[in-house]
Amino acid sequence: MTVSQTLARLGIDLPAVVPPVAAYIPAKAHGDLIYTSGQLPMVAGALPATGKVGEGHGLVPASDAKGYARQCALNAIAAAADVAGGVDRLTGVVKLTGFVASVPDFTGQPGVINGASEILGEVFGDAGRHARSAVGVPVLPLDSPVEVEVVFSYA
Repeated sequence: MTVSQTLARLGIDLPAVVPPVAAYIPAKAHGDLIYTSGQLPMVAGALPATGKVGEGHGLVPASDAKGYARQCALNAIAAAADVAGGVDRLTGVVKLTGFVASVPDFTGQPGVINGASEILGEVFGDAGRHARSAVGVPVLPLDSPVEVEVVFSYA
């Protein structure tokens, strides 16, 4: 099954490539790899939430942040597909780096970034298994709660 067929089976329409908010490009090919810039969970040009991830009033719940990490990964697939010349040219996922803007006592970054890892696995199957880092940070661009970078293989 091709990547586009898998996306259709999952009922997923890839979003438009998110335009850069600074001096960079959304993705770049080098050899047989495509590196994405950090992808925020933009939906229709806006962040669905802002702030720090944690438990308590005024914080982004980890379960919501996990969904935002999923959106980041879909935005990364879209950016890589644009560079590759189509989503079906993407052959797998090599590395995922996830950043979670979190309060100091929050230690659930891996669970949040599972949102990105899980959708990559659903879309790419075994080829979506990847090396990964999940990092807590004090703040992200535009006060986003999560950001991911993905390295894809392509042919």
